[in-house]
Amino acid sequence: MNQGEFGADVSLDPSDPYARRSQTFPRLEPEMMDRVSAFGSEIEVSKGTILFSRGERHTDFFLIKSGSIEILDPSGDGSLRVLAHQGEREFTGELDLFNNRENLVTARAAEDSRLVRLDRSSFLRMMSAEPDIGEIVTRALILRRVGFIRHGQAGVVLIGPGHSADTLRLQRFLTRNGYPHRLIDSDIDPHAGEMVAALKICALSLPVIVPPGKPALQNPATQELADVLGLTEAIDPAEVYDVLVVGAGPAGLAAAVYAASEGLKTIVIEGVAPGGQAGTSSKIENYLGFPTGISGQALAGRAQVQAQKFGARLAISRMAVSVDCSELPYRTVLDDGQKVSAKAIVVATGARYRKPDLPNYERFEGQGIHYAATAMEAQLCQQQEVVVVGGGNSAGQAAMFLSQWVRHLHIVVRGPGLKETMSDYLIQRIEKSHRITLHPYSEISAIDGDRYLTSVTWTNRMTGKCESWPISNIFMMIGAAPNTEWLKGCVKLDKSGFVETGIMAGTVTSGSPFETSAPGIFAVGDVRSGSIKRVASGVGEGSVVVQAIHQYLKQIPRL
Repeated sequence: MNQGEFGADVSLDPSDPYARRSQTFPRLEPEMMDRVSAFGSEIEVSKGTILFSRGERHTDFFLIKSGSIEILDPSGDGSLRVLAHQGEREFTGELDLFNNRENLVTARAAEDSRLVRLDRSSFLRMMSAEPDIGEIVTRALILRRVGFIRHGQAGVVLIGPGHSADTLRLQRFLTRNGYPHRLIDSDIDPHAGEMVAALKICALSLPVIVPPGKPALQNPATQELADVLGLTEAIDPAEVYDVLVVGAGPAGLAAAVYAASEGLKTIVIEGVAPGGQAGTSSKIENYLGFPTGISGQALAGRAQVQAQKFGARLAISRMAVSVDCSELPYRTVLDDGQKVSAKAIVVATGARYRKPDLPNYERFEGQGIHYAATAMEAQLCQQQEVVVVGGGNSAGQAAMFLSQWVRHLHIVVRGPGLKETMSDYLIQRIEKSHRITLHPYSEISAIDGDRYLTSVTWTNRMTGKCESWPISNIFMMIGAAPNTEWLKGCVKLDKSGFVETGIMAGTVTSGSPFETSAPGIFAVGDVRSGSIKRVASGVGEGSVVVQAIHQYLKQIPRL
């Protein structure tokens, strides 16, 4: 690897994917090349030929038999920067090979070359039929995307105040969807003003997204941003899927992986990003097989790739708003008016944190009040005092992660302590940390500030004592409200709005404990009444429910 490729000399940082060229840009053995070639066709291209361009969908996979290819990053002024130079026995592509999203880079023949070309369907067949090659390719595609993200390449520029609710909203959406971007904080970056002036927009319009080759987006809605970046997929209303999974948290992604791997035509609908509530967790340490822990986003990202590798489709930034369960196939209506038809539905929409009834609460959401504790949020509160509200595992994981960054952390809980609601390993760490103080029998009673949150007051419910602190960041992790509004009138819900299943729902069609009162509609994970609110439990339910779906599909007429 030449210094200057990928934007920097990374030879001293082994954690950087570009420093691991043998894995990020591997060279296939000759016999592996022969096996790949059997799935495609050999072509010859002349120097300068564009193989694919940024913004295209359904990009093909190219294996280089002779010659070389340049991977290019288009910039806003139309120029092309070389990210990688690939040679004989190497192959093109990154994670968008697994889906129908818009491609992030351009590929050009650097010299007269001989290539093997596989279209997307042939590529997926090869990945399934040749697992040893599939492992090498999958690892490479993941590492290439990680490299883009780490170096802010092949993505967009986000300009805006770093603590603004809208800047954080857009940054969080890009981060959780694994979309490369570079943030320019207009509050502290001296060059931000020049960039805003060059774009000929008003500073009051910040934040702004600058995608290469497209007009700047002034504070776009999340759905608009997803559409412009090509993260969304068009859905054919005439197509009938075997399984529609609504929600891409751990339970939904598990259902998608097992359904797709067992040959069921599967589509997943997700309103924000893969991972659900678990995707906002900085580290999950009690998940089987990861003794050093794994972040919720990393777990979700791997599961997403698995599902897509087996052929599942994933539609991001689309919310289900209603479902017609009066006849088969069931038709689910999305918030953009699209309809998805499916023989069976897996409800995996999870739950969201509850919001306390406090004056000014909505005013400070995203500008001091957070529902996630990842590295992005941690950057906002370095060497400050912060508050975590809640006594569950999510609150405990957030507290332990944030305590590495902040000056001091306060945990506020309404009950007498944490033993009834939090895992023991987290309690022990919290008790031993000199940076964490627990405030039992307490609740937030007031919040205040001007542009951003600056003051937090909590009250001890036993003594009535109030404490006010100059705190700018609250991490709110209390209770759980189910995301089931779209299901009303279709399936039975309990008094709290969670979906009743199994004997509770009176189901008899499949005998599954996950089937709802509507035959062929199943519920898994946190959204299910009586479920255990743990990531591993959700994954288990999502995988097991597929067997019941098979049994159900055998009983219904062929559609």
